[in-house]
Amino acid sequence: MTLDNYFDSLVGKSIAVVGYGISNTPLTEILLSRGCDVTVRDKRTRDQFADAEILLERGAKLRLGESYLEDLHEDVIFRTPGLHPFTPELQNAVKNGSILTSEMEAFFSVCPCHTIAITGSDGKTTTSTLIATLLKESGHTVFLGGNIGTPLLDKVPKMKPDDFAVLELSSFQLHSMKCKPEVAVITNISPNHLDVHPTFEDYVNAKKSIFTMQDTADRLVLNADDPHTAEFAAEAKSDVRYFSYGHSVQSGCFCVDDLLYSARNYEVHEIMPVSGILIPGVHNIKNYMAAYAATDGYITDSAFRKVAKTFPGVAHRIELIRERNGVKFYNDSIASSPTRTIACLRCFNKVKPILIAGGHDKHVPFDELGTEIVERVKALNLTGETAEKIKDAVVNTPGYNRLTLPIYIIDDFRDAVLMAADSAKEGDVVILSPACSSFDKFKNFVERGNTFRSIVLGLE
Repeated sequence: MTLDNYFDSLVGKSIAVVGYGISNTPLTEILLSRGCDVTVRDKRTRDQFADAEILLERGAKLRLGESYLEDLHEDVIFRTPGLHPFTPELQNAVKNGSILTSEMEAFFSVCPCHTIAITGSDGKTTTSTLIATLLKESGHTVFLGGNIGTPLLDKVPKMKPDDFAVLELSSFQLHSMKCKPEVAVITNISPNHLDVHPTFEDYVNAKKSIFTMQDTADRLVLNADDPHTAEFAAEAKSDVRYFSYGHSVQSGCFCVDDLLYSARNYEVHEIMPVSGILIPGVHNIKNYMAAYAATDGYITDSAFRKVAKTFPGVAHRIELIRERNGVKFYNDSIASSPTRTIACLRCFNKVKPILIAGGHDKHVPFDELGTEIVERVKALNLTGETAEKIKDAVVNTPGYNRLTLPIYIIDDFRDAVLMAADSAKEGDVVILSPACSSFDKFKNFVERGNTFRSIVLGLE
């Protein structure tokens, strides 16, 4: 289906755009430009909604405030990724005949080029960015978007059949979405977003949606070291490739004895030593392996080695902000789950960091994080809704000693950062790696990371 065919099919139908955020803003613009009957529904009030007058002038109807989902009845409903499809108002509308879809689902139905989609609990953004960078280095035209923050529906007219759309997809986007990427990647699965998903099984099933519509001509890349991989591989119709840190795989990419290898039906060749990867951490080696398995056949090994040597990483992911008086400050605001903070801590083997953690409670356990903190952290500054929960996990860990690992609970985020900076000595490392999402105090992890950066850069 072409873009024109898709939007022509919507003319004459009532359309609700639920949540006027990053992905739905250009969607709404296209719908209005095509003369569609559009109602924008958003939780913000009229005073908080800066684009209200413009949308009204363009012919849109508005339903704002706490009652924005009342009488949800439109023929087609475009759901924002942050609104769970199990929301009663959405379910009721579907029962009454409404079609529930999203900007990303629409994109898949009209995309004219190759598609590579990435999901997982950790590493989605870095892996997606690496895949896009590797493809560009190998001479391809690439469009990077999705959960990474760039909607692509309005970019479709610029896409050619040989181009690549690289799409980071969250569980919220995948839930109830129909998609058939040519290459699908699942980086790993660990408990996450259980404040929104009713069960862990629901979360896992959402991730599965990335490959359930694939066929034998498509490719699925799985983490051979993840416990859910066997289940996924058994259900997949596509060509399954693997990546592993520690043992060989039949087809895909693996790391043994600090060397990266490519495998195709057990035919193995060496790619490069891991010492050639600029960004630190075993988790980033895994991201590179996933990216290689996804792009094998589309890129060259020389391009891979060049990117590995020069790619500086993505903002808010163990990002070095500055060194002050011999103290290094790292921003790992993206760490919105315990597994991500654990991966961050494991990057620092020569020094025990001062850790700033805590945030919105997603109802995930912190027991494993507590063990890592006891082993690897010099001092712990906790802030946000989960401060007491994380403290309890650490204190109840065997081997915890309050004299060698002081714990401070500081409600104000700025005060938590300043206290960490004041207590640090030359040679120390201060890391913001919250292990929680940001929604208790910030709009998103980017705002949290930028706030941390601003505070650290403002230190005299």
